[in-house]
Amino acid sequence: MAWDEWEQLKADAQSRQQGGATHMRLNQLPDGPGGGSAALPSQTGDLKVTQHDLAKIGSEAHTLYNHLWDKARLSNTSVDSAASDLTTQGFALGAGLQHVSNQWDTQLNSLMDACAQISNHMQVTKKIHAGDDAYFQRQMSSIDTLDAGFDERVGKPGDHNPVYGSSGSQKKH
Repeated sequence: MAWDEWEQLKADAQSRQQGGATHMRLNQLPDGPGGGSAALPSQTGDLKVTQHDLAKIGSEAHTLYNHLWDKARLSNTSVDSAASDLTTQGFALGAGLQHVSNQWDTQLNSLMDACAQISNHMQVTKKIHAGDDAYFQRQMSSIDTLDAGFDERVGKPGDHNPVYGSSGSQKKH
């Protein structure tokens, strides 16, 4: 870009800025849905996955695994036998058929492993999150009890806090 062009572009930008005209803003999206400002979860919805959802995903992965096992596996003995026969008879197609058979088995095993892993992961995830939910619920309820014990609004300052039972059950010093 020539120096004169650069100077002209700067002058044009300055005149647009001084003239009150709107100008382009870079590196920012407009506010609103999908825009630049971060929306609060209450405005966009929280991510929620139920145990039913996880079970359904795991079940579908298991079903796919079973279908692949039943319908996608090649009869290796017949394919290998055909490849061997073709090779013995001097056809280059035999080696190609054997290569395709080997690649098919490799790819199919990878896909079946992935399905099994998804199915197993969903089972484990259900158990872990159920345990996590129970743990957090216990922790939050104990925090509420502790908070009430330190909250002076429960009773007059200096009086016994009723959260901890009656004052008659305390030891006197």
